[in-house]
Amino acid sequence: MFVRGTEEVFLTDLDVFVFFFKQKTAYEIYQCDWSSDVCSSDLFLEDFLGEPEEEILKYILLKNIEEPIKEVAEMGIDPVRVYLSSLSEEEYKKLSSVERNQRALDRYWTKPKSNWQIGRDYERYVGYLYENNGYNVYYQGILEGFDDLGRDLICKKEKETIIIQCKRWAQHKTIHEKHINQLYGTVIKYTFDNPEEKVSAALYTTTKLSERAKEFAQYLSVGVKEEFLYQKYSAIKCNISRRSGEKIYHLPFDQQYDKTLIEDERNECYVETAREAENLGFRRAWRWKGQQQE
Repeated sequence: MFVRGTEEVFLTDLDVFVFFFKQKTAYEIYQCDWSSDVCSSDLFLEDFLGEPEEEILKYILLKNIEEPIKEVAEMGIDPVRVYLSSLSEEEYKKLSSVERNQRALDRYWTKPKSNWQIGRDYERYVGYLYENNGYNVYYQGILEGFDDLGRDLICKKEKETIIIQCKRWAQHKTIHEKHINQLYGTVIKYTFDNPEEKVSAALYTTTKLSERAKEFAQYLSVGVKEEFLYQKYSAIKCNISRRSGEKIYHLPFDQQYDKTLIEDERNECYVETAREAENLGFRRAWRWKGQQQE
């Protein structure tokens, strides 16, 4: 399992001052922001209700769309089948469930992604690092889209809360002071709404800040990690149900993936392969029961 040293990665214990907050609308988002600020899809799968499964898979492949896969799951189609749509039904059935799950995960990593998906993976990576340092992480940017208020991650440990914004931009782009101001403003709003918490701000980006942005960040005590690049990590979440005690693992395209917390004290963990998860006694979150899932 990959975990970086605490001093190198984690930004904590930052003071808070007052500035302003501006929430972006869809019309204010520029191309350079698109990777982490936008969650959208032009495929409405409710149009396919009643259509044969093969027609739905064919349409998704034709459009090269991945984001509606969770919606496909809601319709009773295993997302693994979508990722392995290049296989015939006979070839698919010859594979064991663990082989199917691993092949689908491999396809997930290698298939070209949209800018939004690239940004989402970056947010998950940063959140993963904080989870491994004992924080409970809420993936607000992924789960709430336009309503995230500029808070990609909310990381909590005891009474400490860190509001994190992630920007996986091309390295020729530059973070300016307005981005620091926007992050700081949303931290102030959060502080007003949660006065009992010790709140701080951090920005993770694959590119650099302008000199003025660095001055703003220093003055406002916004922690910054520049040129912080994404790295592939052990992304399968192995979770134990609080209700039933059942051991379940979630692949990155499963419906409850971003809502699932991993707590070391409950013997939960991240692993790299489906085989590793199943050897630990976990089964995948998706299980067929006719047209139903667990």
